[in-house]
Amino acid sequence: MKIEEIKNILKAKVLCCENTMENSIVSGGSADLLDTILYAAAKDCVLLTGAATLDSIRKSKVAEIGAIVMVRGKTPDKEILNLARENNIPVLATDFSLFVASGRLYSAGLRGLDGTW
Repeated sequence: MKIEEIKNILKAKVLCCENTMENSIVSGGSADLLDTILYAAAKDCVLLTGAATLDSIRKSKVAEIGAIVMVRGKTPDKEILNLARENNIPVLATDFSLFVASGRLYSAGLRGLDGTW
């Protein structure tokens, strides 16, 4: 699934790295607790989270996340978006809850890290 499709499914706004909308996402994961972000994410996956923090961007870089979607209308500050931009990690924002956003992507065919969810 392309990031552009995720944007449309979640009625999301692109906050940074607009040039990556044609990149492919292979799976998805959801986490709000920073301790579980690395467990919920993997290379080229989309991470759905409400954790709008610098640490979530840093952990996403380590896990080679393909895109981050901030849920519940969260908007990261400039410093967070600058770090995401420096690391070429697209950040989107949706008003949907973590549960609803995950369900919408699942219904559209995106699966979790193990092929299920």
